[in-house]
Parts: sequence; C-alpha cells; structure tokens
Amino acid sequence: MTSLFVPADRESLSRRLAALEPGSVRQWGKMDPAQMLHHCALGLEAGTGDRPMEQLFIGKLLSPFFRGLVLGKRPFSRNGPTHPTFVVSDAQDFERECTRLATLIDRFVQRGPESAGRFTHAFLGRISGDDWGRLMYKHLDHHLRQFGV
Repeated sequence: MTSLFVPADRESLSRRLAALEPGSVRQWGKMDPAQMLHHCALGLEAGTGDRPMEQLFIGKLLSPFFRGLVLGKRPFSRNGPTHPTFVVSDAQDFERECTRLATLIDRFVQRGPESAGRFTHAFLGRISGDDWGRLMYKHLDHHLRQFGV
C-alpha cells in the first residue's frame, strides 16, 4: 500500500507536486492550488505533532465504521467533509506554500512512523505511524488529483 514512508511513493508525489502550477484548474471543490497546498500542510502538521489534535466526538462514534474505508486502498471521494481547522478560504502565496509543504513532508518522513504514531488524528483518534504514512499519502494524492496532476 502507498505511503509517504515509501521512497518511491514519496518521489512520485514530489514529481506531481512539481507539476502543479498556480493557475492549475480544480476539477472539484472550492480551493485554488495555493489554498490546497496550505490545507495539505495543515494536515501534515497534525502528523508531525506541530498541530496537536483531539479526536472529535463524531469520530469516536463513527471511526470504527469508517476506519477501513479511510485507511484502505480506495482513493478519497470528491467533496468529502473537512475538519473546520483545515478549511482554507483566504488567499495564500503559492511558492511559499509549496516550499512549506515540501519541508513538512521531509520532516514527517525524517521523524518516521514511530514519531507519527504518537499523535492523534482528529477523526480516527490514535492510529499507527504506518497508518499516518498511508493517510498522508492518500490525502496528498486526493488533492493532486483535484488539480489533474
């Protein structure tokens, strides 16, 4: 299964990120490319511990039923729900956000699965570091597909 902790998977995402342009047209959703990069960086900060999260009450109730779907092989569907903390609607600087996201990916990978496994996901709660690696890959893949890269 794909993961940010797998070098070939990470390199593939890096090539796709490099193909993203400030004017890339979204195929769904509301964010522009710079906002999407900022949104993805916020998600990665949860996996690095830079943005500590608590599990939402709804997640405590529903995550047992959705855990396999969220962490499984199937890509995320379009227009899924977003935690309010990760909604980005204000203007962002594309180049700055691109650099920030690349830095966060590197930090996440360098810290490794052992570190990521110590942090709480807002919906799923405590997940393993390997699950964090798969989840972050799926999240980035989802948003790169959103812009056709």
